[in-house]
Amino acid sequence: MKLDRKEILSALETITIAGEGKNMVESGAVKNVLTFGNEVVVELVIATPAMHIKKRAEEDIKKLIHEKFSPDAVVKVNIKVETPTQNPNEIKGKAIPGISNIIAVASGKGGVGKSTVTANLAVTLAKMGFKVGVLDADIYGPSMPIMFDVENEKPISVEVDGKSKMKPIESYEIKILSIGFFTAPSQAVIWRGPMASKALNQMIFDADWGQLDFMLIDLPPGTGDIHLSIMQSLPITGAVVVSTPQAVALADAKKGVSMFLSDSINVPVLGIIENMAYFTPEELPNNKYYIFGKEGAKNLAEDLQVPFLGEVPLVQSIREAGDYGRPAALQTASVIERVFEEITRNVVQETVNRNESLPPTEAIKITTMAGCSAVKGK
Repeated sequence: MKLDRKEILSALETITIAGEGKNMVESGAVKNVLTFGNEVVVELVIATPAMHIKKRAEEDIKKLIHEKFSPDAVVKVNIKVETPTQNPNEIKGKAIPGISNIIAVASGKGGVGKSTVTANLAVTLAKMGFKVGVLDADIYGPSMPIMFDVENEKPISVEVDGKSKMKPIESYEIKILSIGFFTAPSQAVIWRGPMASKALNQMIFDADWGQLDFMLIDLPPGTGDIHLSIMQSLPITGAVVVSTPQAVALADAKKGVSMFLSDSINVPVLGIIENMAYFTPEELPNNKYYIFGKEGAKNLAEDLQVPFLGEVPLVQSIREAGDYGRPAALQTASVIERVFEEITRNVVQETVNRNESLPPTEAIKITTMAGCSAVKGK
């Protein structure tokens, strides 16, 4: 007898694959049915790699066609296993209640002004009316206590819902926690990765952060253990990468962007900020001297197809303000205030764009060395 493809498809609606509620046609498992005279080829895609389920599905199809159509039919079942990939931006991690957006501020290289940029972004966000917190995750070189003039402060313990929590230090309407609050200013933190990660987890989850629109995380330079610990602990909304324009810094910034965009981490990059972009002497306000190179980070952003958030000039008052513990963006009607207002508006806009186009980011799970390998597929 001549086998009819439509009749076979209709008949396959009576078979259900083990573990799936719908029949194999309705669930989309049957991808194709081909007939050639007395030969039938059924192409099947299932989500479960278990051998007994594959075997059962093959036997059910053969039995159905032999009984319903022809015992002489030559039936071939091609089964492909496709495990459904989980949404890479679905929250599976431990979100902190009350915190809307968590922004990681990173740099591939030390000394590019990442902490300074973080502090000035924070105060500018607060001036715009947002509730802001800063987590100083640079365990080995904490800068925030100095930059916010709270070097000698110590967090106190408060009771929240029957649990003892750390109360972040507040300065310029910013809530701050840093390992610098728990060590002497001259004391070096000599810890291995697990100890540093444990301290970070305590500052993240054992603190009374309250309601925050933005938490900025000042990450250490590079792409190491602390970065993985943070991204395994928290669902990061997005990352901001800071770089200076010269080739040496850009090479490391590129690695920083690559880390966030890698398959194993997959954190959206909100953009790149170019710090120390040019120098303008106070007595020659219209002159720009590109000491470290011109528009290097801007060009890198274009090459990597990530947003360019803006450039910060090399200005003495920024350094002085950081050393005095009053971020330069607080200087009313200054060039620096305008610069950081523009950059911060761009950060906020990119955060809005990201939240509209993508679901929340998950806290990553790295279970093997392959998840943090420099070379994949080897």
